[in-house]
Amino acid sequence: MMYPHPIIAKEGWPYLALVGVVTLLVHHFGGFIWAWPFWLIFFFVLQFFRDPQRIAPLGSDLVLSPADGRIVVVEKAIDPYANREALKISVFMNVFNVHSNRISVGGYVREVQYFPGQFVNASLDKASNENERNAIIIDANGQIVTLVQVAGLIARRILCYIHVGDRVTPGERYGFIRFGSRVDVYLPLTAKPLVSVGDKVFATNTALAMLPGLS
Repeated sequence: MMYPHPIIAKEGWPYLALVGVVTLLVHHFGGFIWAWPFWLIFFFVLQFFRDPQRIAPLGSDLVLSPADGRIVVVEKAIDPYANREALKISVFMNVFNVHSNRISVGGYVREVQYFPGQFVNASLDKASNENERNAIIIDANGQIVTLVQVAGLIARRILCYIHVGDRVTPGERYGFIRFGSRVDVYLPLTAKPLVSVGDKVFATNTALAMLPGLS
């Protein structure tokens, strides 16, 4: 799927402009000796806000990864947002991963729930229940899929651009989390996981599970 936005996420433009201006001023007046730490910060911010286009894998009934990162949880759990037993798959994003979040399945948005909270390390299981988070519940052809953006240790802003009643498509860009975080995916127990703890995954490119009845 092609995304109608530049390869650098719009959320990063103000940061890049600010750091870029400061870096150029320091370089101009102080030379590279003084400016090199600022150039490192600039390139870190540039890589953090990269937002490459992605193509979904071929196949029906696939649940796509909503984020880049590493799998830290694959287990049966309680989905507290849809009040059910579910298969939980969690993707942890470090500061070097792409932080643009994308829709896992097609359907319509039944609920959007935001919860303020703490900012403990997002790789820890307790982050799912204690950290700031934003959950969306998608009705995908009668199958309920919950995606939860969870803030991390230094993440201080969760951005979500969809609303109740919106129709969404697999791979659609729907949000962004700044500076380290995770996304929890809750699926019906009929879902068959295609990933294991420790696997590296990519938003839209990687299928997390197969869920009969999606298509």
